[in-house]
Amino acid sequence: MQRVTLPLLRLPVLLLGWLLLTGAAAAEPLRVAAVLDGDTLELEDGRRVRLAGIEAAKPPRGANPADGRVWPLAEAATAALADLALGRRVALHGPAPADRHGRLLAHLVREDGVWLQSALLVRGLARVHTRPDARAYAAELLAGEDAARNAGRGLWRSRVYAVRDAGDPDEVSRDRDSFQLVEGVVLAVAKGGGETWLDFGADWRSDVTVHIGRAAMREVTRAGIDPLSFEGRRLRVRGWITLRNGPMIEITHPEQIERLEREAASAALRSPGPDDDDPWDEDEAEDDPE
Repeated sequence: MQRVTLPLLRLPVLLLGWLLLTGAAAAEPLRVAAVLDGDTLELEDGRRVRLAGIEAAKPPRGANPADGRVWPLAEAATAALADLALGRRVALHGPAPADRHGRLLAHLVREDGVWLQSALLVRGLARVHTRPDARAYAAELLAGEDAARNAGRGLWRSRVYAVRDAGDPDEVSRDRDSFQLVEGVVLAVAKGGGETWLDFGADWRSDVTVHIGRAAMREVTRAGIDPLSFEGRRLRVRGWITLRNGPMIEITHPEQIERLEREAASAALRSPGPDDDDPWDEDEAEDDPE
């Protein structure tokens, strides 16, 4: 993979991670021996670590490294992580469970206090992608993502990563089987049998729907959230798009849902259009579903 060197940004939010994570349990710092992609690295003891709570830009699924094609956002994310971490000592924070590939999911703080997740987010080279087993510091991660999106940095310049309009189910349907951010006003909320459905349109048979199953509802309730309060409110929801009576996102944990107090759409909210001309448009991160 061709390396692209980026200047390091010196932003206060990077050091915020140190203040947040100093109270968390941390393993003894180890040197980073290799950077494998924009959110995965290898430590000197041979363990591989996936940065918890984020997903960096990557080539699309099925891309062949042997064909020599360059994916600018993926290259930039890998280069940024290398500049931040390669050869540096980092401490692992949090429970660090292993994913199905055997990689540890952890928050990493560099020896000088730089929080790697935040550093990538504020550069616009990653999106927040929390999971049921990697949910810590979601509010702080989202703040870093918001800063990059509002400034139009990195992947937020690309239509591939644009926030989708929940009021346009046809466009959202085209993103089937991919991880997306969807934003819109909830028109109706239905609860029954311990489950909840949030509808962003007038017809539940075809509109964009968010489903909160029984297990997720327990977590939502534990977080002090009443889904009925979402009716008439603007939400941003992130998750995998499936098709069940129209496009649907399944909620597995409450951090997937952001309640937006403003009624105006996000500056990044748009549907991908055929007339866009952006050299980064074809980079597309596609990780495993939760």
